Amino acid sequence: MPELPEVETTVAGLRSVLDGHVLTSVEPRRADLRLPFPPDLRQRMTGARVTGLGRRAKYGLVETDRGDTMIFHLGMSGRWRVDPEEIGTHDHLLLETDEGRRLALCDPRRFGFVELARTERLDAYPPFMRMGPEPLGEGFSGMALKAALTGKATSIKAALLDQRVVAGLGNIYVCEALNMSGIAPGTQAGKLSKPRCERLVAAVKEVLASAIAAGGSTLRDYARPDGELGYFSRQWRVYGREGEACPGCGTPVLRRADGGRSTFYCGRCQK
Repeated sequence: MPELPEVETTVAGLRSVLDGHVLTSVEPRRADLRLPFPPDLRQRMTGARVTGLGRRAKYGLVETDRGDTMIFHLGMSGRWRVDPEEIGTHDHLLLETDEGRRLALCDPRRFGFVELARTERLDAYPPFMRMGPEPLGEGFSGMALKAALTGKATSIKAALLDQRVVAGLGNIYVCEALNMSGIAPGTQAGKLSKPRCERLVAAVKEVLASAIAAGGSTLRDYARPDGELGYFSRQWRVYGREGEACPGCGTPVLRRADGGRSTFYCGRCQK
C-alpha cells in the first residue's frame, strides 16, 4: 500500500500539473472503486480552478475555487498517471486541464476511492475527525506522543499504527523508525519514557523526510505520477531485510508476524 511518503510524492507530482489550472473535463469511467464515485463529481469539478493540493495522512487533497475539495485515497496500488499515451482498462477517472494536460487515476485492484467535501468543513470529514497529529508537523512531539501513549497496554508498534495516535504511519516506516530509535516493536507503549518518545519522534520525522526526498518507496507497481519508481527501498534499514545485517550492529535482521503484518527488527539494537 502506498504510504505517507508515496502520497506526498504523488501530491507533489500532481501540483506541478494541476495547481492554478481549470479542470475542463472530469470523467469517471465506472460507477465505483472501493466506494462509489460521488454522483455529482463531474458537475462540481468540471470548470473549477484548482487552488491548492495537499495531504492529510495517506489522503490526497485537491482544492478548488468553488469551495470543494476532492479527496483521494490510493488504496493498495492506485496511482495517478500524467499525460498517458493511451487510456487503459484500469484508468478509472480522467481529468483534463485548460493547458491540455491529462491525468488518469489508475487502480487495478480498485481499493482506492474518491470523495468530495466542502473545504471549510474538511476537518469534519469522518476519517479526519478521528486522526492524531501529522507526523511531520509541530503537533507531533515527544511530549505529545508520551501523552497519547499514557495507559496503553498495546505494543509500541501497534500504537504507532493507530491513526488516532499519529496520522498516516504505515508498517514500513514504523519498522524503520523503531529500528533507528533502538526501540523493540513489542515494547509496551504506555511504559515508554519521555526521552525514548522524543528519540522515536525524531526517528519518525527523519525516516519520512528521507523517503519523501528519495521519491517514495518502490512497492510492487507503485510509481510516481511521472511514471518514475521511487527508490527509498534501497535505503531501508530493516524492512524486507530478514537475515541481512542490521546497519547498527551487524546482527541478522529478524522478522515476525504481528496481526497479519510482518515486523522487521534487530534483536540486539532494539530494546
